[in-house]
Amino acid sequence: MKNFVNSLLFATLLTAATGLLAHSASAAPQPVDQSDPQALIKTATQQVLDEVRTQSIAPDDIPRIRSIVDRDILPYVDFHRTTQLSMGRHWRTATPAQQQQVMEQFQLLLIHLYSGALAQLKPDQQIEYSPMRNAPTDTDVVVRTLAQTSGKPIEIDYRLYKTPQGWRLYDLNVLGAWLIQTYRAQFNEKIQEGGVDGLIQFLTARNQQLEAGKP
Repeated sequence: MKNFVNSLLFATLLTAATGLLAHSASAAPQPVDQSDPQALIKTATQQVLDEVRTQSIAPDDIPRIRSIVDRDILPYVDFHRTTQLSMGRHWRTATPAQQQQVMEQFQLLLIHLYSGALAQLKPDQQIEYSPMRNAPTDTDVVVRTLAQTSGKPIEIDYRLYKTPQGWRLYDLNVLGAWLIQTYRAQFNEKIQEGGVDGLIQFLTARNQQLEAGKP
């Protein structure tokens, strides 16, 4: 169950909050309403399910998944903010070059670890949306959903913040596990052991292991 939750968490980060996945050549993508956080999640989620219906997603096709991330995901996800908050106070002491390296290796690690979740998405999967409770002036909101699976329904919360370009996703909560909070503890441990360079070395080595097919 834990592996499924972790996979679903990042799959959702990579998919449901964006105008996602390589769009079908026979159908134009729906415009994503970036002015409304729940509308953004709803529209992008449906596009993900439409994509699954068109062509199944191979969990080991890392080049395709990375292409999808670069082209269709990053415009709606502030991964810079995700990485910064995951590093906590250590972000301020890292050089710009170190920050960039951590961000790149962190993103690649998540892709490697959780790309299998993309293959678990079902075209008939149902998503229920809770009423939004934020005020019109709020600049940081949580979109709450309930994903119906073959087992127990899973609560998934999306945290977004408002930018001049529209809403951007930067954190997720699946069954009480916030992505940033989870990785902040791990990052802090590695930085205390070997500094920011130690964290970079750890992430790089782990990515190399995963690329070689090692668990």
